[in-house]
Amino acid sequence: MPSVTRRHFLAGTALALGALPQISLAAEAPKRGGVLRISVDQGAAVIHPLLARVNPEYLITELLYSNLTRLKPDMAVEPDLALSWQHAAGLTEWTFKLRPNVSFHDGSPLTADDVVATFKAILDPKTASPARTNVGPIRDVAAVDAATVKFTLSGSFADFPVALAYTNARIVPAKVIASDLASLATKANGSGPFRLVSYEPDRKIVVERNPAYYDPARPALDRVEILVYPDRTAEASALISGDIDLMLSTTPGEYERLGKAAGVKALRVPSGQFLNVNMGCDQKPFNDVRVRQALALTIDRQAMAGFVAGGYGTPGNDTPLSPAYRFYKDSALKKPDIAKAKQLLAAAGYPSGIDLTMVASDKPDTRTQLGVAIREMAAPAGFRINVQTMPHATYLDQVWKKGNFYVGFYNMQPTADAIFKLLYTSDAAWNETRWNNPRFDELITAARSETDDANRAALYERAQAMMTEEVPSVIPVFFDILAAQRAYVEGYQLHPRGSVFRLDLVSLGAGAPKRA
Repeated sequence: MPSVTRRHFLAGTALALGALPQISLAAEAPKRGGVLRISVDQGAAVIHPLLARVNPEYLITELLYSNLTRLKPDMAVEPDLALSWQHAAGLTEWTFKLRPNVSFHDGSPLTADDVVATFKAILDPKTASPARTNVGPIRDVAAVDAATVKFTLSGSFADFPVALAYTNARIVPAKVIASDLASLATKANGSGPFRLVSYEPDRKIVVERNPAYYDPARPALDRVEILVYPDRTAEASALISGDIDLMLSTTPGEYERLGKAAGVKALRVPSGQFLNVNMGCDQKPFNDVRVRQALALTIDRQAMAGFVAGGYGTPGNDTPLSPAYRFYKDSALKKPDIAKAKQLLAAAGYPSGIDLTMVASDKPDTRTQLGVAIREMAAPAGFRINVQTMPHATYLDQVWKKGNFYVGFYNMQPTADAIFKLLYTSDAAWNETRWNNPRFDELITAARSETDDANRAALYERAQAMMTEEVPSVIPVFFDILAAQRAYVEGYQLHPRGSVFRLDLVSLGAGAPKRA
């Protein structure tokens, strides 16, 4: 039977407020050597650490670069390039001490100047990095000395060390930023555990162990090969046959098949990963809240968890917080009410119903499944929805952040603040819905500055209630993360974040194939 990874979501704030020791390694060192083959279901169009957008890109940039901090599987924060940190009273000044003797892959030393240059590039609107609104309210960043960086914030932020683990906050050399930052889309010069060997975006990406990595005990692997398998069935067959060793994600149907295969270990972890139906709140018909509310009332959320998530998920209530998050507030789940949905649609000016086109990328294929399910559920209320599926690259270019009605897909974020600031505040990096609610913004700003947990919980509760009522996007289901590996892969732990992989801790045990 498939094994379920259990973990507890710890309070990241408490861990963030003091200096932490170096990462403790297991007493028994893993076996060194070997080539790990990983499969992904889509290519990596860019490997720019400040601009990555999808999981294969996050994986590759994590292999090649380092953050100041990183997230453990229990969502607690631990050191990466920052050896320790401390804050001043009020949580508006944070000082980070860097690890000594860290170098980039070209041999140049990593210093505080590189950290400063990286964050200045992130904060520059011209860079267009998603990290800009997700690394906290940074007002200034400066080098105290070669090994010390000081961040000055515009407001109190207890989650700041957690925020620095963000997927687009990898540290890059100051000289690259000054000369040709755009070159990082296809080239790499990081300080991560692996170095880039070759990059074929839609076929194969290869990295090798970085012999100068700051921790000589890591990584154990000699080499990692990332192979692109657009066909899910072929990908699962490759794992069963042993052509690949680790499948980063799989569908519920393939998960059942993999769990029964000899030599394969199926992996599962609860998460806050979700699909959302984004509606352009600044354009007709979705600028009328009644249309959005009507659509939300047509959906059977329990059925969605069974149909779209295959039973490996939990119903959603139109907020991005699942039970996996700290500060999640349980509330009465919306139930289908077709009569009321019809009334709302008529009151909004559509007594005879409404014709809409919903766009869904083909990656992951659950986007189209969700669209079809909503089309059928919403039809009795007068929603006549045409579901249009398109290639993911076309979707990213033509629809994402531009469209009026489409299906989005997002990984769990490390904190409630992070997911709200990524998608739903007026200044969110990816405010796809254009839902600009000043009161909601005030609640999120107040919550990130609040150090009392009870007060903070109350603020987030009000924010969630506001989203449930106004429905900037429909979020009907959260997904468990499903993956699979060969039994000889050791040290890999599925991460609830969905975009964190920690392959520097992975090794190959007995029975692993010997590859050149």
